[in-house]
This record gives sequence, C-alpha cells and structure tokens, in this order.
Amino acid sequence: MLNWSSRFSIVLFLDNNSYAPNPGSYDCLLAADAVSFVSPGELDALTALQEAHDSRPDWLFGHICYDYKNRLEPKLPSSNEHRHTFPLLQFFCPATVCSINREQTALTIETLQDPHEIYAAICAAPDGTAGELPELEFKARAGKESYLQTINDLRLHIRDGDCYEINYCVEGYCEDATVDPLAVFHKLNRLSPAPFAAWYKLDRQYMMCASPERYIRKDGDRVVSQPIKGTARRDADPIRDKANKDALRSSIKEQAENVMIVDLVRNDLARCCATGSVQVDELFGIYSFPQVHQMISTVSGRLNAPFTDAIRYSFPMGSMTGAPKFKVMQLIEQYEQSCRELFAGTVGYITPTGDFDFNVVIRSLFYNESTKYLSYQTGGAITYDSDPLQEWEEMRLKAWALERIFKRAD
Repeated sequence: MLNWSSRFSIVLFLDNNSYAPNPGSYDCLLAADAVSFVSPGELDALTALQEAHDSRPDWLFGHICYDYKNRLEPKLPSSNEHRHTFPLLQFFCPATVCSINREQTALTIETLQDPHEIYAAICAAPDGTAGELPELEFKARAGKESYLQTINDLRLHIRDGDCYEINYCVEGYCEDATVDPLAVFHKLNRLSPAPFAAWYKLDRQYMMCASPERYIRKDGDRVVSQPIKGTARRDADPIRDKANKDALRSSIKEQAENVMIVDLVRNDLARCCATGSVQVDELFGIYSFPQVHQMISTVSGRLNAPFTDAIRYSFPMGSMTGAPKFKVMQLIEQYEQSCRELFAGTVGYITPTGDFDFNVVIRSLFYNESTKYLSYQTGGAITYDSDPLQEWEEMRLKAWALERIFKRAD
C-alpha cells in the first residue's frame, strides 16, 4: 500500500505495527491523493476544520504543527528559523483510503476510482525497501557542554517557581543529504516499530515517524489521551533489562514527571468534557519498545463540545511542553535553538462520523527534498531533580535510535 501510494504528492500512512497495548481502530491506515483541502490560511483553522467536516462528513487526514500554539495563544512567538515548510495546519480529504483492521483479516479500499484497479495496482507496486541508505553524520545545534548548562539554567527557573517541569529538545541535522524517504521509513519502522508510526508526504516535505505516543483519540463521545513521561534503556541481557524496567516503575522522579503531565491533561480535558467525567484510567503503566521502556498513563473524559474543542484545549500536548503550559512554552522558545515545526505536533485522521486518532510526533526524521535538509529533534522532561548528565544520555539514546539507520553496522 505504502509503496503504491508514494507516486502521489500527498500521502499519510499510519501503522500500528500490531501492538496490543493502546489499540486503535486499525492496524494500518493509508490516505493518498487529495480531493480537497481545509485552508491552512484560516485565522482559526480548527473552526474551519469543524465547519468543513460538518458541511461534508468525510475522511480527513493531516497534521498540526507545534507552532500552531501561536494561533491558540496569540502572545506566544516563534522566532527560530524554519527549515521545513509544513503549513501550521493542513488537512485533506483523500481520493483513496485503504485500511487493514486490527485483526489483520480484511483490507478495505474506499476510492473514487475502481477499487479493483487500485487493489491490482497495490499488488503490482515495486518493493520500496531495496538499496542501502547513505552513511550520514549528524550535527547537533547544542553540544554536550551547552546542553548541560541549559539543563542547569532550566533547573534554576524551576527553583525560582517559574515552572514545575519543562520539555527541552535539541535538533540533530544533516545538510546536503540525498535520501529516499520511503527507504528511510522502511528501515526506521523495521528497527524501531512503534504503535503510532507514520510516513507523511506533502509535496517535497517528508516525515518518517516511529512514535510510541498517542496524543488524543475520540471514539463516540469518549476522548482518551495517553501521555508518556519516563524512559529507561533496554538491555540485551534479560536480567538487566528487567532491572531497568523495575527501576523505571519505582522511580519517584519519573513518577513525579508523569503525574505532573497527567494533572495537566486532566485540566485540559476538563475544559471540553462533561463535569466529573474526566478520570485517570491507568497511572504509571510500563510499556516496552525496542530501544526503551516507557511510563505511560491514560486519561479519558466524555466530550460534550464540538470535536475540535478536544484539540483546541489540549494542544500542544502537555508531554511535549511541561507545566504550567503557557510559561514553559515561553521558556522553550527562549532556550531551544530550532523551530519545532511538525516535531512535537501531531498527524492523524478524522473519520466521516467525527471520531479521530492523533499521535505525538516524536522519534521522527524530517526531510526537505528541495534543500536536502534532514533533521530530527530529541529531548526530555526536566524537573528540579533532573541530573544534567542523565538527561544528556537519555536525549542521546533517543537520537541514536534515529541516527543508526544511516550507519553501516546496526
């Protein structure tokens, strides 16, 4: 499906990778080619998105960049350089939607064309995984000493009461990189399969995503958010691996980081959900992925407002900001050296009935085919108890999972 769809100028491919935890409605979902767009130029693009769906209930796929926060909070700036050209918000109604159900027993094709012709073309599509990726060396916008100093500076802000927790990220980048975005995604998804993986093509801009995190899902009148806060390294030795997992589960520091974001999400959802309906379904759940163990909590509520209000009052997601949200977004702008753009934003879909599912864009590579600029951003949550060196090592662990696909030896 993905190899066939790459011929179109706009594609969004979403892959659950058959993860049992936190299942969505589909194991795999693809949207290709655009019949129409929701105008990204609207001052209140979420209102335009709601009106477009209300007037013509249909599939909508797309993204929201992190910097859409400036539309939601007009006093927030974004002054760092943009190196990719994803619009702040972009949704499209696709000409073709292909889906595989959670049981992997059925392929469904919804299309304006003959579905039998689409199926035949998918089956005949060439293999997009062949060929070696180039060996690339990434530079960092902040070196180790600069990173450690920034962590200490942020700890002073926390000590002085400016905030409780802040998500700080660093960009890794490679200039003049010639890569095949489809081959990049295939290798990334093979080495780091994740429940919210995505491949996104928007003209000459690409995102290759191995995200483990759900931002928000709507099923009927129920909305669910599953923030991740808390990371531990995997180990090839089963005994040490279990020890790392157990240490994450019992870590007071990691629990403190997680519960602060859970409280923030509860507050966000309370603005659009029925009074008393917001609840924590799971606190401090531990889930394992190829490179890391993660601490994931689940918060839900009963939506009693237009479905875009669930996004309006919770975006950007607290796991990628910190708390209190407005202040830490100011500090993120002050200390980070790169515009986040689509990183820390979201991609996902809205069904004809108004249900939706969106991920958190992390563990992702971004490629500007026009300028040959390849980049990623990684980081973590900083609290007053954070050890700068440990934060550096966690950030580099996440970066390594992305950089290693361009190394000869895995």
